[in-house]
This record gives sequence, structure tokens and C-alpha cells, in this order.
Amino acid sequence: MNQITSNKLPPAERSDLSLGYMRLSDSAPIIIAQELGLYADYGLNVSLHREVSWANIRDKMIAGSFDACQMLAPMGMATTLGVAGIRAPIISGLVLSLNGNGITLSSSLWQRLQLDSAANTYDPLVTAQALKAEMDKTDHQLTFASVHNFSTHTLILRQWLELAGIDPDIDARIIVLPPEQMVDSLAQGVIDGFCVGEPWNSIAVEYGAGVLATTGVRLWNGAPDKVLGVMENWHGKNPGTHLRLRLALMEACRWMADMANREQAIQILSQSSYLDLPAEYLRPSLTGKLFHQRAQDQSEQTDFHVFDHLNAGFPWRSDAERMIQQFTPVLGKQIDAEKTRSIVQRCYRTDLYREAAQLLNIDCPAQDYRESHAKG
Repeated sequence: MNQITSNKLPPAERSDLSLGYMRLSDSAPIIIAQELGLYADYGLNVSLHREVSWANIRDKMIAGSFDACQMLAPMGMATTLGVAGIRAPIISGLVLSLNGNGITLSSSLWQRLQLDSAANTYDPLVTAQALKAEMDKTDHQLTFASVHNFSTHTLILRQWLELAGIDPDIDARIIVLPPEQMVDSLAQGVIDGFCVGEPWNSIAVEYGAGVLATTGVRLWNGAPDKVLGVMENWHGKNPGTHLRLRLALMEACRWMADMANREQAIQILSQSSYLDLPAEYLRPSLTGKLFHQRAQDQSEQTDFHVFDHLNAGFPWRSDAERMIQQFTPVLGKQIDAEKTRSIVQRCYRTDLYREAAQLLNIDCPAQDYRESHAKG
């Protein structure tokens, strides 16, 4: 640990922590911080626990089984609002990753789209319009899956459908499935497509069950995807511990940002004690070289997983407000601007990020809001 930083740190209220994470490639910072000894450097003894669904990971943190967890970027706000079936105040002072998602269609549906292999075949507008043309031929309602109603995945999936004038609430059906169930559900014909984080798109492609139709980075480049979530009252009791945890993870994110480290990260993540998946399933997205179909149509997307650059860790409140506004159709009601801003300021703690960034000498935005959002 940086000795200058060490001298400035408040004491940790507790050293033994339990962290929950999902079987996803962008769990990398949480796992890498363990493998590189970064938690220990900050005086923390962390045990990692892999979960199978986002609802499980949220519920276990609320129940106190986890001190902190990897969490979907909109999930803490939805839980604080009480719109996700349970009400509990959750905050985040660190975004763990941007982007990282793909939209995969079943191989049989893709064949019906009759798209010729070309440079723009996997452009989101091209694929959405081809899907609309196919849907217009039949009255059959297609079923898509997302990982949670209140996830960046759901927003990206809805945005993609709407590009071609497909109403995601009328023309299609969107259900929720845990990431690990996506590929089997697609192969068995339970769903026609899904939006999920890696490596599950690549696994579907490798099995021949699906085709990666487009990626989230091409729909909303820079979308906050996963955050570090903690209970608001837990932070109140453990501010020093929380700071040390954020510092360790920010160093891990910085390590992950160096593409020269990605192969080592792949080998670590593939271990049975972590993701327990073959390295070849993890390599496409972590190297930014994704296959759209099995062993063919590879595209290079260097910003598919963003862990550190582009102010990746900063919890932009403008991003958070955008997400709440876009969830209006899912909520079935509009949340007024005053309540939106209140929830965002409560949940997206820019002050906590700045506290850690200053200690690590990381530049960060002076403003909490940005007027425009990058789109790919």
C-alpha cells in the first residue's frame, strides 16, 4: 500500500469482511483485489462469496450476510425507492465497471433475419430493423430475457428494440433470468434472445446456441454497469473500513485497465475458486475481441469492459438520473424531478469517490452532473 496514503487513513472499524459477487467477467476487480493482496494491504481480511442471482446478492447484503457486494448500477436506487419488492437504503461511492453487456439472439432466429455477413451486420440499428421485419411477418410475440428489471441490461435491451419501432411492452415480452440460466434457456427455446454480461454471450456463441447481435457499448458507450453497494447504515458505522475497501478496489480497477494484465486476469478468474469457467470463454470480452458467431465474425471493441479510464469509477449523478427516467415504463409511473434528484444524491455518493481518489492522487470530475452522455 502507498505509505503516504497509509498515514492519512482513518482506522478500520472492522477488518473481517464478506463480499458478494456474480459469475461475470466484470467481477474482476473484486477478485483481483484479493489475488494481488490489495485488501490485505489496506488491513482488510476479505472473504469472497459467489452468488447465482442479483436478487440473492441484494437480499443477503440487506440481511447482513454480506458487508458489501457487486451490484447492478440502478439496483441500489430501486431498492432505496422500494420499487424492487423490498425497501432498504443502499449507497455506492464507486462504479466498478462500465459497459460489458451484449444482446444475443437464438441461432434459429438469427437465421430468419437473413443478414449478410458484412462490416455493419452487427450494428444495433441494422439488427433491430431486421428483427422488426421478421416480427412483422408473424403475430408470434418474441420473448427476451434480462438479468433484472432494474438493470442497465434492461435499459439497453429496450433501447435496442425501440430503435426499430418495436414496443418492448407490447410487441415483445421481457422476463428476468439469472445470468447463468441464459444460455440453457436460449438453447431450449424458452427465450428468443437475451441481454446479459459476459461471458454468457460468448458461451452462447461457443455452444452454437446464439449469435451476438450487438453490444451494449454500441448502444450506450460508458453506461455504468456494476457498482460497489453497501447499506447506508453500514457505511455510517464503518466509514474507515468502507474507505479502505474502496481504495483496494480502485487499485484493482486501475490494474485491470492495463490491457497487458488482462491475460493474467483471465487465468485468475477462470480458477475453480472464482468463476470456474474455461479461460477461452473469458478471453473474448476481456481482450475486446468478441466473436459474433462461432469462430467467425470477430469484432474488436477495446472499450467493451472499462474499469478505470473515462472516469469509470466516478458515480455520475447525471447517469443515475438518466437511468431512473428511462425506467418510467417499467415502473408504470413517472418519478418527479425532485424525488429523482433526492434519491440520486442519497444513493450515488460522489463525495465518497472523491475522498478515495484524493488519497490515490486520481483526477476526478469537479461536477456531479455532466450535460451529455457518450453514445456509441
